[in-house]
Amino acid sequence: MSDKTNTLGKSDIYDAKSLGTPKVLILGIQHMFAMFGSTILVPMLTGLDVSTTLLFAGLGTLLFHLLTKGKVPAFLGSSFAFLGGYMAIAPMMEGQPNKELLPYACFGVACSGLLYLLLALLIKLFGTGRVMKFFPPIVTGPIIIAIGLTLSPSAINSCGSDWLIALTAILLVIICNIWGKGMIKIVPIIIGVVGSYLLAAVLGRVDFTPLQNAQWVGLPIHWNETVFSVLGNGNGEMLVTSLVTIMPIALATMVEHIGDVSAISSTVGRNFIKDPGLHRTLLGDGLATILASLFGGPANTTYGENTGVLSLTRVFDPLVIRLAACFAILFSFSPKFAAVIGCMPTATVGGVSLVLYGMISAVGVRNIVETKVDFGKTRNVLIAALILVLSIGIAYSSAGAIAFSVGSATIKLSGLAVGALVGIFMNAVLPGKDYVFDEEVPSETGVDFSVRNKEK
Repeated sequence: MSDKTNTLGKSDIYDAKSLGTPKVLILGIQHMFAMFGSTILVPMLTGLDVSTTLLFAGLGTLLFHLLTKGKVPAFLGSSFAFLGGYMAIAPMMEGQPNKELLPYACFGVACSGLLYLLLALLIKLFGTGRVMKFFPPIVTGPIIIAIGLTLSPSAINSCGSDWLIALTAILLVIICNIWGKGMIKIVPIIIGVVGSYLLAAVLGRVDFTPLQNAQWVGLPIHWNETVFSVLGNGNGEMLVTSLVTIMPIALATMVEHIGDVSAISSTVGRNFIKDPGLHRTLLGDGLATILASLFGGPANTTYGENTGVLSLTRVFDPLVIRLAACFAILFSFSPKFAAVIGCMPTATVGGVSLVLYGMISAVGVRNIVETKVDFGKTRNVLIAALILVLSIGIAYSSAGAIAFSVGSATIKLSGLAVGALVGIFMNAVLPGKDYVFDEEVPSETGVDFSVRNKEK
């Protein structure tokens, strides 16, 4: 694919090798840093191992690229959607991880990945159109917006730990992206991370104690923390409870996946839902989640942070993402490096995340605007309103989820899960649909090419 100039006058780069090897390597490192903050936050909150998480984020990303013919510039990092499931099955004990029960939670997450494979099979057998008719822009757009907005409190809370460091990261990203020249313009994230990290270190606001105690080399897999360590131990009830509690979360993450693929398509200007196909992206995401969970890592998901980086840098070559995955695998074997990342100021992560989460929501807005969703129709207003209010309202509520019991098990659905399910249902039953799936729509517009207006 050749490079081109977008509507904003910026050069879109589809062949990163034209920039030269050193710059490509730096771009790969930037994508790795972009996913680090959120990816390692999941194991920090659940008790899962950071090195294992990095290993399977990298391996999962490479597997995804293999199954999608190397066409989709997506990075697979830790999914926040399953946090409630981990907490329900293996709650932290006075701030310490529940190592005994975490493998059971991982079993439930691994089973959730099977639902991705089932949906991928149905799409392969019956065609993308029969599935995508449930996911027009009036559904995927608000879902993408909600993804960014529901993540935003974590960014604000992180920034609140040290606003000086956070603002330094934010300003560096903005200055480099708007006024930077050459390579500076396309690596704003890594400059923001390194610059704010160095400032925090100079000001004495970084605790490097974990770095001093960490080994240079170590294995990232701990067999006693894998799912295999609890299979066949006679506690089948706990396995069933985990399965029933966690599997429904996949309903939301699959919708989130479709929204992410639409967002990446919108950003890059390529119809990835058509080629390589939604069934392939779902297969890659599902298998990556199964693989990571079986070996004690968190569920994987297509990462919005990296979509934000794509939008900022305009470098769309999937090779850069694969390099980031290789770096993640390499560094997963170094507890010392994991400690360096662990020492990163929370405010640095917050500042960069604040920008990237905002970019996710902005992509959702762009999706709606450029596909010309007609908000003159009450049905469209109602669908968007319910998705946004339920997704954000439930996420910000005291409970943080909708809980109900099935037998002895309690199932919790996140706000995003509820909003997505309601939006899909409303779009299916309300009359007046104004979009139909069309794989042959040209992609020059660069936004959600999977739909078009019905002829009136």
